[in-house]
Amino acid sequence: MLGKITPLKSLCFNICQKTGKIKSLKSPKGITKLLFPVIGLFSLIWFLIRVLPKPSRAAYPCMRVAVPVASGFIVYMLGLITSIFAFHKAKKRLRESRYILASVFIVIGLVGSLILTEDPKNPVYANFVSDENPPNTPIGTPKGIFPGRVVWAHNPDATNEKCTLDYRKDDGWFMPNNNDPAIIEKMVSDVLQSLTGTTSDKEAWKEIFKFYNKNHEKGEVTYKTGEKIFIKINATSAWSGNFNTSDLSKADGKNYSIAETNPYVVLAVFKQLVNVVGVPENMIYVGDPLKHIYKYMYELWHSEFPNIHYLDYSYNNLGREKVVKSSKPVIFYADKGEVLNTGSWNDPFGGEPVYEDFLYTIFQDMEYMLNIPTLKGHKRAGVTMFAKNHFGSHCRNDASHLHNGLVNPTEQDPFRQGYGLYRVLVDIMGHELLGGKNLVYIMDAIYAGSEATDPPTRWTTSPFNNDWTSSIFASLDPVAIESVGYDFLKAEYTEDKPWSYPQMVGVDDYLHQAADKANWPKGIVYDPENDGTPINSLGVHEHWNNDKDKQYTRNLGTGEGIELVKIGGTTAVEENEMSGAVKSYQLYANYPNPFNPQTTIRFDIQAPAHVELTVYNTIGQQVSSLVNADYTAGSFTATWDGAYQNGKSAASGIYIYHLRVTGDDVLFQESREMLLLR
Repeated sequence: MLGKITPLKSLCFNICQKTGKIKSLKSPKGITKLLFPVIGLFSLIWFLIRVLPKPSRAAYPCMRVAVPVASGFIVYMLGLITSIFAFHKAKKRLRESRYILASVFIVIGLVGSLILTEDPKNPVYANFVSDENPPNTPIGTPKGIFPGRVVWAHNPDATNEKCTLDYRKDDGWFMPNNNDPAIIEKMVSDVLQSLTGTTSDKEAWKEIFKFYNKNHEKGEVTYKTGEKIFIKINATSAWSGNFNTSDLSKADGKNYSIAETNPYVVLAVFKQLVNVVGVPENMIYVGDPLKHIYKYMYELWHSEFPNIHYLDYSYNNLGREKVVKSSKPVIFYADKGEVLNTGSWNDPFGGEPVYEDFLYTIFQDMEYMLNIPTLKGHKRAGVTMFAKNHFGSHCRNDASHLHNGLVNPTEQDPFRQGYGLYRVLVDIMGHELLGGKNLVYIMDAIYAGSEATDPPTRWTTSPFNNDWTSSIFASLDPVAIESVGYDFLKAEYTEDKPWSYPQMVGVDDYLHQAADKANWPKGIVYDPENDGTPINSLGVHEHWNNDKDKQYTRNLGTGEGIELVKIGGTTAVEENEMSGAVKSYQLYANYPNPFNPQTTIRFDIQAPAHVELTVYNTIGQQVSSLVNADYTAGSFTATWDGAYQNGKSAASGIYIYHLRVTGDDVLFQESREMLLLR
């Protein structure tokens, strides 16, 4: 099997697992030592026999499997020979009383010994083309208004190409200067309309709700007031040391700026739900139950939507609400304790078997869920998207008990590579509360990343071309959208990069099994509610034809698998308009607030009119005129740099901004307060 540069433990675990002996195997060290020379030598001989007569065979999948094993064997043998030679020489020089030279040989011997035991910090996995499911060979039953459709919006202007990720210099990827909210809002609008074949956001949401409710035996009905919606985000970095416990503000931790759900994507979804669908704010809940909502995210969202419920793992203050645990187990794993275990990362079978988990009550109370993950690679799972994001939905302190259900439980030795093994992600995708209540699948790929706890990376593949991914994906088919995400990640994080996790064999095994029960392991029945009803096909899985054309069978007209609809863009959103979102005149809370040195003010104009946006001090004196012009209908923003009209800096204090909209008469006017802190 394919592994990293020193792959023997991976292979031995795989062999033992397939023979049913994995539970009794606490440590593979003895077997590793016995099998390593045999397998390594065999791989090297096989490679030479096959490739020397015909060099083009080096590109064959089987050769790509053999190369890491053979190379690991060569490194191992070099280290072994070096150690034996050096220690032999050292012994001889000691007998001759040549102590300095003997010391040199001892050091060389120790270095050689280290080579025998050293594991790379970031394992490198060889590029692998799976024979399990060749390109454009769909399996499963496609879902959606347009079955199997996945929509991909890409606009480089959504992000700042000069972003350095240095949040300590106010240049983190999540900061206002590195995101264009208007473009992100337009991208969300575009994917929703394309997904449903409609021409307005309002109609798009009607079709989404009708599709969901029909499939949940509620009839073709839309949203009803009083129904709760939960937005599950990915807040991976919110652990001790990365934030200040007093106010959840950023701390000087290197992990603070890792890739996770973009706050501006969530803000765009809030605007859609409240302004377009008409969902009352107090019916919307947001958070990552196992983590926290940082201050910068809370202030961005709360300033515009103060009545949304902001959920938190442990805080019941600072505007957050502490999540509540369910009173009884809710999800039951098909593995039935054979693989899932409470053991540690380096002793994955040293704990107690795991059969079930409690969830938080929000999953039972909500009517609909929007799971918004970030597109990322993952050390243990290979990839992380919608299904993996629910590792933060159970009620334990962490998700280590689920790691044995992944390809690479220990991060170092992917001993669960291959196909036809139990995959915990299938239980999660098929559960009636986790996968089952997902209204529409919206995936944030504005700043995609290589690993769950790494910062975003610039992507080299086309069309990104060494820029940020600047993308949003959407689908009504959970398997199809994760299949597309997997293809993107696998094409980007190849063996020549230190984050080649998607190249592990069997990363997409969970998608094979979620698509078709014919791929379930022997003896495994996925029934995550434990009610005697196994899950059916959750969607369609296939791989694209190649990473240049990115076409699936519905694109090619050769089958009924996935259809990838591409929406490109390289220019700013015209007049900052979000299609279908403007229903009335409105003035929003400024962001950030308090602010220094500048703040942004957003306002909606229902129809063409003359607009004035003016800043006053608390005694009614005009400080600055921000807008005085004719506008068309749409959503717009203006900024104030904290200065008077003549350029002189304003002092700290409260200021009033006033919006006045006129036609033949005054159509709308409203004032709000903001706080400038020098």
